[in-house]
Amino acid sequence: MNEVLPQLEELLFSSVEGVLLESVEVTDTVVRVQAHTTAGRAACPECGCWSGRIHGSYLRFPRDLPAAGRFVVVSLRVRRFVCAENSCPRKTFAEQVPGLTRRFGRQTERLRSTLVSVGLALAGRAGARMTDASQVSVSRSTPLGLIASLPDPSATTPRVVGVDEYAQRKAVSTEPCSSTSKHGVR
Repeated sequence: MNEVLPQLEELLFSSVEGVLLESVEVTDTVVRVQAHTTAGRAACPECGCWSGRIHGSYLRFPRDLPAAGRFVVVSLRVRRFVCAENSCPRKTFAEQVPGLTRRFGRQTERLRSTLVSVGLALAGRAGARMTDASQVSVSRSTPLGLIASLPDPSATTPRVVGVDEYAQRKAVSTEPCSSTSKHGVR
């Protein structure tokens, strides 16, 4: 198994730096991945000050995309750091792994981006049915919530502005006012 770990690490965490794969256990239905972070220090999200003083650690279990028809359970050990700035209101903070986790996130970034894509294409119930087919069951409100959390697209200045001819004719009438319209309806 030790010769397979580097290949699995490349497959599962290829775009993520600062994560070391400890073990992988494969059963008929589940792939259990145990990993921990390797960064020596982290930046405080409040003041931006870097800290290397570790307060403690805990396990996170972000959901990930299925692999070969099996559920992937990631057990990621992350550390809490003590902020080095005494005037900072945040005394401790948890490290985040860019490309894998985000603050208060319960999914990996890969799963989140997949759910966002499904949500943008199919939205509520249809999106939930699609994710069920790919063995990632979510409620119909999950893709909608992910879409709502996306930043608004930047507004561009239009090159050509069309005018609705019907509305223009209704608004600017050259005929004198009459008690009935041309269809005989008042």
